[in-house]
Amino acid sequence: MSTGEEEKANKSTSSVEQAEIFERPKGWRGIYHHPVTQVCLVGLVCFMCPGIFNSLSGLGAGGQVDATTSANATATHYATLAFFAFFSGSVHNVLGSRLCLFLGTCGYPLYIASYIATNIHPGAGDFVVVTGAISGICAALIWTAQGSLIMAYPTEAQKGTFIGYFWAIFNLGSVVGSSVAFGLNFNSTANKVGNGTYIGLLILTLIGVVLPTFLVDPYKMIRTDGTKVTPIRHPSWKTEFLSLFVALKTDPWIVLLFPMFFASNYFYAWLFNDYNGALFNIRTRSLNNFVYWTSQIFGSFLIGHFVLDLKRFRRRFRAFLCWSIVVVFVFAIYTWAYFYQKTYTRASESPTAVKMDMNDPDYSAHVWLMILFGLLDSMWQTTAYWLMGAMSNDPAKLAVFAGFYKCFQSSGSAIAWRLDALRRPYMNIFVSTWVLVAAGMMCAFPLVYVRVKDHTEIDDEAL
Repeated sequence: MSTGEEEKANKSTSSVEQAEIFERPKGWRGIYHHPVTQVCLVGLVCFMCPGIFNSLSGLGAGGQVDATTSANATATHYATLAFFAFFSGSVHNVLGSRLCLFLGTCGYPLYIASYIATNIHPGAGDFVVVTGAISGICAALIWTAQGSLIMAYPTEAQKGTFIGYFWAIFNLGSVVGSSVAFGLNFNSTANKVGNGTYIGLLILTLIGVVLPTFLVDPYKMIRTDGTKVTPIRHPSWKTEFLSLFVALKTDPWIVLLFPMFFASNYFYAWLFNDYNGALFNIRTRSLNNFVYWTSQIFGSFLIGHFVLDLKRFRRRFRAFLCWSIVVVFVFAIYTWAYFYQKTYTRASESPTAVKMDMNDPDYSAHVWLMILFGLLDSMWQTTAYWLMGAMSNDPAKLAVFAGFYKCFQSSGSAIAWRLDALRRPYMNIFVSTWVLVAAGMMCAFPLVYVRVKDHTEIDDEAL
């Protein structure tokens, strides 16, 4: 055979290998090894751990009377998450997704248990802060593994649907966690949750630790189109560090989203501690927490399905429409919240003061503010991810954008929770929150105008 014929044969063989289709397993094994089943299982892992963490944060003060310890622990959690997320991709490449998920879940039961320790020994506040740092490191591992799996398992046409499955299940974790807190504290007259609530949440997080062991080895997974899954390998931390500068140089417009990223979780400190934690008794805080996370599920679906995926309109029009809706929500909700905030201070709403109950006549208006904040939160996060996706389809570039998002988001959270722990005036924290979310949307407008196009162009793809 001539050299030319050998080259043709090699190319033909390579093409066959690239197009090789595998038969999916049948019966029960086919169901268990189905990509949807495995993505839902990953969602359950995050349901039981980060979801329960969110529900505990949403109680205000972590369910305690004094919010200082909880605020310090949450600030530490997000600070370590922002730092270690930069290195978690390299760890993931060595350990793999299943082991990363398992190790990542281990910090959350420890964090919940620290609150039980605080109830028993009031001087154990430092232990809560330390477990906040540990859970932040674990969170970096969980979110890295989660992102790898939900991007690797679907086919190209299924990515949006699979992500939707995951986020719905994940947010249900916060809903269930807040339901447990509400049910166990319905008849409570105290201003903090008892050990029974923490034990209930602890059991859920311990279930989350076990769940990763039931995941199928990603290398054995076959997609619905018959192609084998090749789990995503994250760049080394050195390559990732270099990619940050390359992304900024090739697509500097992303800088205009940084304020939006920074503000995306900044408002949690005011909403959970300085509004929900300051004004309401424990059973009402639990109910507020429940309706907040429930409204998130609907908010994401409404903005995503009825605005951002509305195919009858051009993509640029949808981008401007979505931006306008979020801006209107921001100014309407924060104006409403301002009229509440100006009626109380840290001094007037001390931890021992009489708190509002769900049966009080003024409560219905206050709970609607929580519902609207939940809708705004989910619409904000969905819009941020959609804008990044509209800028490129290149996975490497989107991974860098997502890294920017998590870094600035966690940094903003850490700063806000620390300001609350330092007992800065409620109004100061509220105004800084309002300014940041408004600035985030204003800075995003030039990017929407210039950078979002009806179709992603080839020049925008590669990193």
